[in-house]
Amino acid sequence: MVSSSNWGCCVKSRLATFDEFRDAISGYRLPRVLLAALEVDLFTVIGDRAWTLTTLAKKLKLSERGLNILCRNLASAGVLHKRGCVYRNSRLGATALNANHPAYRGDYLNLIRSHWADWIRLVESVRSGLPLDHDVPDSQDHRRQFTWAMHHRTLEIAPAITAQLHLGQAQTLLDLGGGPGTYALAFLTKNPRLRATVCDREPALEVAKEIASTHKAGRRLSYIPLDFSKESIPGTYDVIWYSNVLHLYSPKENQAIFRRARTALNPGGRLIIQDAFLHDHEGLYPSESSLFAVSMLLFTEQGNTYTASETAKWLKQAGFVGIKPVPIRKGTEDWEGGIWEASVPGPRPRMIATQKGSSKNRTAR
Repeated sequence: MVSSSNWGCCVKSRLATFDEFRDAISGYRLPRVLLAALEVDLFTVIGDRAWTLTTLAKKLKLSERGLNILCRNLASAGVLHKRGCVYRNSRLGATALNANHPAYRGDYLNLIRSHWADWIRLVESVRSGLPLDHDVPDSQDHRRQFTWAMHHRTLEIAPAITAQLHLGQAQTLLDLGGGPGTYALAFLTKNPRLRATVCDREPALEVAKEIASTHKAGRRLSYIPLDFSKESIPGTYDVIWYSNVLHLYSPKENQAIFRRARTALNPGGRLIIQDAFLHDHEGLYPSESSLFAVSMLLFTEQGNTYTASETAKWLKQAGFVGIKPVPIRKGTEDWEGGIWEASVPGPRPRMIATQKGSSKNRTAR
């Protein structure tokens, strides 16, 4: 029996009073205000103009009283600027939140909006242990939209992360489950002699090809349509990048993927994993990683978030060595302590001189 005095002894932050509990629950308020602004196309209508409340309310066909309270809170949050009764967009509102701007993150914003309704149904998944709408087939259109959303999510993160990951003399990289190929393109930009391949299902690769066609480094990017959770990975590579995929699968599935990844790596090759790892002994923290497991309950058959230690154990069982965390500057990481690497035994690959435009290990498009 565990003594009650030991419970919570390792907790970094917890809700100990009713007021703290109340404040935590009340955290829904600002997110709902922000979502309401998106739902009425507020940032798009405001655009790059200044509006009085009266004129803006008429344009949006909203009550002036309701718009007044909504905009006041948006200005308090910093996404609008207020002077008297006149409002303008902040830089964020005028760009990423404005459907008429090239930097608009529409697919990711739509994903966030849909998640609000999904999380309200959490009890359904808690009762069943199954994802929401698990009996509805996943359409190709939905997969494409999700892939674009992931591109919008990682536009700034990918260059910041890849700038801190040194690939040495690696010539080939596989972005396993890479979706839009955003990270692969970032690696290619940083490493001009590298060639990369994105491995994912066909709808995701269609998006990756669209994105790569507008990117200078896209000429060095290849594609493999594959369900790597069930099929062997063709070709061999110096580096495999496995980013934000681990949480989609069960422990058994991830262990099988690690074995396939090891077979697809050259001697001395590296598997670099980025994910929402849990780092404490009880598997509770960071809290953001623990909360992310709720999304996996809602949207995947067997996904979860895992501790770094159990992931390291799976890697060791798959034959990897040199398993260790990769430090990333605070403020630039996707997840706290979220990158680990492991190697295949053998010497690291050396750069082989090739003619311009050729490669010793090119994967067919």
